[in-house]
Amino acid sequence: MPETLPDHPPMAARPSTPRQRLRYTRVLESAGGFARKGLESVDLAEISEKSGVPLGTVYRYFPSPTHLMLSLYRQQLDELQARARTSAASFGGRALTGVVMEIFHMRVMQPAVEQCLARSVYLKGKDTTALLAEIDTLSEKAVTTASDDAVAARVLLLTVTGLVQSVRNRRLSLFEAEEDLKKACTLLAPVVPSARAAHRSA
Repeated sequence: MPETLPDHPPMAARPSTPRQRLRYTRVLESAGGFARKGLESVDLAEISEKSGVPLGTVYRYFPSPTHLMLSLYRQQLDELQARARTSAASFGGRALTGVVMEIFHMRVMQPAVEQCLARSVYLKGKDTTALLAEIDTLSEKAVTTASDDAVAARVLLLTVTGLVQSVRNRRLSLFEAEEDLKKACTLLAPVVPSARAAHRSA
């Protein structure tokens, strides 16, 4: 069921000074272990203690567990997009499966993140809406980089969402979902240049 977050203080922008960036990163690193549990287990006070960052600083950047989990996923997608650029140049069509499978596994293996993605909605003026928009853009860019096809990227990301839900609802096993996703990637993989040339000459 979609959730509407109660009013929170505004979420501070990502820090620009080295000291604050270090603290911000430490909070996200500490949050990684909580992401593998349910959203209800995400305790900002515990994360503050574990990361060694004052609770007030944690709340400034992450006013709620939802803000924290979405920010964590945004960072993971940032890192994935950088890797996708490299792998697309090196591995061509095979890079697509790797990128899409990584997004799938990030969502399946991090229930707290997935709960935020499934429940949060776009609401005008909410900072969670800005986070969701960034996440959608980063996901599409990462898959588009690997597929060289924006439409294929959107179809594959929708497929990931459906398969994650099927695994969570136990309609499919993790293995079955992985196999289905690999098949989808094969169907939508970019055509390598030599194949394009052969296709044109045929």
